[in-house]
Amino acid sequence: MADNNELEKTLWAAADKLRSNMDAAEYKHIVLGLIFLKYISDAFNDLYNKLKAGKGEFEGADPEDADEYLAHNIFFVPEKARWQYLQDRAKKPEIGKLIDEAMDAIEKINASLKGVLPKIYADPELNKQRLGELIDLIGTIGFNQDGHKAKDLLGRVYEYFLGQYADAEGKKGGQFWTPVSIVKLLVEMLEPYNGRVYDGCSGSGGMFVQSEKFVEEHQGNIKDLSIYGQESNPTTLRLAKMNLAIRGIDARIELGDTFLNDRHKELKADFILANPPFNISNWSGDKLRDDIRWKFGVPPTGNANYAWLQHFIHKLSPSGTAGIVLANGSMNSNSGGEGDIRKNMIESGLIDCMVALPAQLFYNTMIPACLWFLARNKSNGKFRNRSNEILFIDARKLGTMVNRRNKELSDDDIKLIAQTYHNWRGKDGKYEDKAGFCKSATIEEVKNNNYVLMPGRYVGTEEEIDDLPAPRAGIFYVYAIRCDDDSIYIGQTDDLSRRWNEHKNGKGADWIKGHKPIRIVHYEEYSSREEAVAREKELKTTSGRRWLKEEIASGRARQAGGVPFEEKMNALTAKLAGQFAKGNELEKTIRESLKGIGYEF
Repeated sequence: MADNNELEKTLWAAADKLRSNMDAAEYKHIVLGLIFLKYISDAFNDLYNKLKAGKGEFEGADPEDADEYLAHNIFFVPEKARWQYLQDRAKKPEIGKLIDEAMDAIEKINASLKGVLPKIYADPELNKQRLGELIDLIGTIGFNQDGHKAKDLLGRVYEYFLGQYADAEGKKGGQFWTPVSIVKLLVEMLEPYNGRVYDGCSGSGGMFVQSEKFVEEHQGNIKDLSIYGQESNPTTLRLAKMNLAIRGIDARIELGDTFLNDRHKELKADFILANPPFNISNWSGDKLRDDIRWKFGVPPTGNANYAWLQHFIHKLSPSGTAGIVLANGSMNSNSGGEGDIRKNMIESGLIDCMVALPAQLFYNTMIPACLWFLARNKSNGKFRNRSNEILFIDARKLGTMVNRRNKELSDDDIKLIAQTYHNWRGKDGKYEDKAGFCKSATIEEVKNNNYVLMPGRYVGTEEEIDDLPAPRAGIFYVYAIRCDDDSIYIGQTDDLSRRWNEHKNGKGADWIKGHKPIRIVHYEEYSSREEAVAREKELKTTSGRRWLKEEIASGRARQAGGVPFEEKMNALTAKLAGQFAKGNELEKTIRESLKGIGYEF
């Protein structure tokens, strides 16, 4: 949230200064590994001193017995891995080697940390003087505070640094980090007091951390929660395990592809909180055509959104609830049979609430997002029977800018949205529809709206089409709109959402005023107005229009709700890189073969 303590900011500024020219993606492992080491060393020292004093329950205890620490859920830290030992040697040239050895020693004696800790500090390219300065800096965290306060502070610093690295890494940061305000909203909505909590794409474990905070803030017992997760990226999994270990959260997070190798096959969760990657096309859908999870329809191979939704439904217990972050296009997409899947889910009574989020909440994408809240049984007696209803909340106007690129939801915003949902589903809630913000719609109303789930359509606010990107400085768009008579209008703009709303309201070009715009069927991004104008002219030619119609007919056009251009380019460049690598290998083989028969060039 926006009220981060000045200490976290000061530490971040100092640590980032020491980063010098190192890439943020690499440097975060250096820093977060040291913060973790400082945390477990402080926790160890706290218990060590009590054991050494030998008073009360600790009478006769051996402070060097690892089992004493295991009994108190504290990691045992060998002598040469303790923070003070390392900090005393921080200025020595071999400090990197000493830290790697410390990490290795900790893993050997604590089975749950095996393969988790970074052992990258002896790297010759890592500046050892700056590493020593970083150790001294982190050594100040929790200084002169008692054990509990010091550990809590380290947890806050770890979380703050994770967010800052996600911001620094941009798109890649989204692979391990969901902004805290979104996680907090999901948790406040679902209220996971006790039971099994699951996240099938758990990233750095933020959903679990916030669930634990929620329980503590409401005087509950964290032991009443059982945590299950899965993460496909081994590096991200290590971040998660350290993040959870800092807080003493016992979690069963497994490594593997959630679709191809579900590591919690038999699990039925009471609460599911997840932020799966938006609109991914490479999810191995072609290998899962007959999967048992597709109860409501087989999801398209080119987009995993409805695969994620059905996977999470499959995971719900008979009275379980889920909160899932997805791209806006999921609410009204009809491509690849998604419209039929959505219809079947709605008619089965699984959709409880839909929330449209403000733009610019995420570090890794400008695509507007929404929250899907699912309930396995809306008439189980826990809350009022709402079987024939869906709550729609339009929160697009909420949120506050925290920097030039990003917004976040304030605590008041979160309270407003969560309380609206609780009032609506509660037996004694005082819920009322509020024009422009919330509406309780019947399934019949949703049916009459072609099973579209965009809140703006129900609460009375202006809709934003699908996944149109928020405006960005220096980016210009060429777009094509299909009208009710099947004609195509082509134009260019620097703000696609604004231009679409203008056309819908009969503003803009004279030509479109006599037609009814139905949908943006294609758009492209350019880095200058001149390029966009030139491309607009090209598409308006006979050959350009023919090409555009072929792209739309084949499904290759970039429609709202489709795969973002960046993701397409990333996939293309990755594929080309592989082909180039094979080409280089082939060239090397040919050269060696020619050299062998006396022809060298």
